[in-house]
Amino acid sequence: MKLWEKGIPTDKQIEQFTVGNDRELDLVLAKYDALGSIAHAKMLGSIGLLTTTETDSLVVALNEIITDVAEGNFIIEDSFEDVHSKIEYLLTIKLGDAGKKIHTARSRNDQVLVDVNLYLKDVVIDLKEQVKSLFDLLMESAEKYQNVLLPGYTHLQIAMPSSFGMWFSAYAETLIDDITMLNAALKVVDQNPLGSAAGYGSSFPINRTFTTKELGFETLKYNSVAAQMSRGKSEKTLAFAMSSVAATLAKFSMDVCVYMSQNFDFIGLPAHLTTGSSIMPHKKNPDVFELIRGKCNKIQALPYEITLITNNLPSGYHRDLQLLKEGLFPAIQNLQACLDIAIFSIKDIKVKDNILADKKYNYLFTVDTLNEMVVAGMPFRDAYKAVAEQLENGTYESPKETKHTHEGSINNLCLAEIKEKMKLAF
Repeated sequence: MKLWEKGIPTDKQIEQFTVGNDRELDLVLAKYDALGSIAHAKMLGSIGLLTTTETDSLVVALNEIITDVAEGNFIIEDSFEDVHSKIEYLLTIKLGDAGKKIHTARSRNDQVLVDVNLYLKDVVIDLKEQVKSLFDLLMESAEKYQNVLLPGYTHLQIAMPSSFGMWFSAYAETLIDDITMLNAALKVVDQNPLGSAAGYGSSFPINRTFTTKELGFETLKYNSVAAQMSRGKSEKTLAFAMSSVAATLAKFSMDVCVYMSQNFDFIGLPAHLTTGSSIMPHKKNPDVFELIRGKCNKIQALPYEITLITNNLPSGYHRDLQLLKEGLFPAIQNLQACLDIAIFSIKDIKVKDNILADKKYNYLFTVDTLNEMVVAGMPFRDAYKAVAEQLENGTYESPKETKHTHEGSINNLCLAEIKEKMKLAF
């Protein structure tokens, strides 16, 4: 069944090519299609295009479909082109003419826009909650290990002293930026496109403010062409926000993989978070974090995929836009899974004490040494040269302690301030 069917059969090869895997992907949108249809039916009833009985019966039937979706009983058979045609078919079979009327003043174009916006709203809200949970876990670890020293690196060379408190809270504060990106995406998708129809509005006296309030959108996408042009832009905005979260996860995962290697040996992972080798009995591999890294790097390609699909499209609807779901929907599921497994795994990271007892880390404190010379009255450049000479002739003695006081330094992590910053951003 096709909503645009005119009685002229479609070539099977053409149908297979144009529909693609839309049926499978549209299962994600089924609940939202029903919710959009409930709001649309109520609006049609409010302006007299549906009777009260028709409106009520449609609302009941659509809520039953939502229940079927939640229970896993909703499917889209090959005889249907998409979720819209399946739901309209079910309504028509059950309610007759009332089901046939549900598409009045609506196009599949604004129908899918509503579905996607409602879905992406829920996605952003869920991602924010996951990111906040990860933030809380990292801050808890930062507080627990804030006095355990850790080597800091630049150019992968030993640089200056850090701490596990600084490391964990660095990623926590970075997540605040990711929340800001997600908030921006939420602002973009929290606009109601319903009523824009095929992109140029409708001659019916519809009430778009009614459906905006009914669906819980913050505002209306007023211009019908602008509403249609939001397809692709909404997805890309969310993709950039997801990419930001993914970048944080990927970098953290890389640190974990490096820090648990024998050459660094800063942390350990319990057996249930590692895998072994088929031939090397000693191996304990950080596969979980390697896969987080790989999946999140793949997610970071998504904004550019969407850009390439939509980059040269003029205003109005184009079938290219159907392809956006193929990249976005699996990426959403992957990012949610990565956040879940990161939260599950990070709490079991075992931090190792006395890392800096190894004499190769003595050079971490050269800056602290020369800074003390400067405080004592020696010009910075002279102090720099003096310490360099000590290093060259082997007379340098490391203090192996830090006296940093400024905000965000190793001895003043400002954890309370970072928590407050997240509270304001969230």
